[in-house]
Amino acid sequence: MTGTLLPRLLPILLLIGSNVLMTFAWYGHLKFKDKPLLAIILVSWGIAFFEYCLAVPANRWGSSLYSAAQLKGMQEVITLCVFAIFSVLYLGQRITPNHLIGFALIAAGAFFLFRAPVAAA
Repeated sequence: MTGTLLPRLLPILLLIGSNVLMTFAWYGHLKFKDKPLLAIILVSWGIAFFEYCLAVPANRWGSSLYSAAQLKGMQEVITLCVFAIFSVLYLGQRITPNHLIGFALIAAGAFFLFRAPVAAA
């Protein structure tokens, strides 16, 4: 079981890690608005380097099991989950019902990426 489970989970775990880093790179600076923009950009680039070190292998290795569209769909759902947690815990912002509806619609789109293709008539 481990032999077949790890290749399926590894891309997902790497995408989770890359999304945590990218969320901090893109939004973490919002708590530091008093810092110079150039410094924030350089720190964000530094974080993004490590994000790429996870995202690139996630997509390369994941492409042996998942289509590019499936990987992108997974990444979007992971991004939303990571962002929602980050937004509440780090930024102290609420997730509203409208946010949840929007997130659910995006997740519904990802769901259809994993459905078997419909045969042409």
